[in-house]
Amino acid sequence: MTPRGASPTIALWVLVAGCLLAGTSSTFIRLSGANAVTAAFLRCALALLAFAPFIVMEWRRYGPPKRRMVVLSLIAGVLLAADYLMYTQSVLDVGAGVATVLIGVQVVALPILTFLFVRERVARRFLIALPVMVAGLALTGGLGSAAGSDSGHQVRGAILGVLAGICYAGFLFFNRPAGAIDPRMLFLPTALATASSAVVLGAVGLGSRTFDFDIGVSGWFWLSLVAILGQALTFVLIAYGLVRLDAGRAAPIMLLQPISAVLVGALVLAERPSLLQLLGIVLTVGAVALATVGPRTIGRRTEPGSAEA
Repeated sequence: MTPRGASPTIALWVLVAGCLLAGTSSTFIRLSGANAVTAAFLRCALALLAFAPFIVMEWRRYGPPKRRMVVLSLIAGVLLAADYLMYTQSVLDVGAGVATVLIGVQVVALPILTFLFVRERVARRFLIALPVMVAGLALTGGLGSAAGSDSGHQVRGAILGVLAGICYAGFLFFNRPAGAIDPRMLFLPTALATASSAVVLGAVGLGSRTFDFDIGVSGWFWLSLVAILGQALTFVLIAYGLVRLDAGRAAPIMLLQPISAVLVGALVLAERPSLLQLLGIVLTVGAVALATVGPRTIGRRTEPGSAEA
């Protein structure tokens, strides 16, 4: 249900801002020099420190979160941790470009989940734009210009990439209703999900003995930026937009994350996207605009049997 007084236009642009910020994470993590498990854990753990004053403020102003909000947020966090772990392994197995394409399955998975479980109908414009989105994302990920990894585990990497995308869609699916329970609480639901994810990642890091916190001052600086910009602020903005937009309109915007990652990598790391990648960016942005921009009621759950343009 859309919060009263919420502006669909503002929600749309807030979600866009969150997705663009999310694209900074991969570049900052590379600059930190930390391994995958360490970076994933610290981005969550350090984000909790950034959340702390806002959590206290919201708790005092609105009271403790409702039990259902806590449960949904904790489940979302577990799925987010699974996404981080599987996506990282997928990158190692099939390469970053192909893994980026595979995880894009979330753009289909999220609307399917909301249709199956809350009967939120999918707009025709989303279905029309979907093939262009997939093609654009494939080109943006370098599918047409990069050979990928020669790890010998391509099948495993492909499966994990798809599962990572489904887990991320699951995270968004549970995070939406958690935030909708009390839309005044912008930080608590996301902080709970982040804490849950940190616990899971911490257990994995300790169990596998892969933690390495000796990353120097520079490494801690870059991971602190990931925690603040790519985790805390990003997920608050995304959560705000998700609560106020229907899944069919929100899901395509999430494809701006890999596009942002390519652009930030070009600006900061001097990585030059190929012509096919630039074409993919144009196609994806155009498809996202087709699927999301238009005079359509936002956050409305269409009754079964009714038509939606």
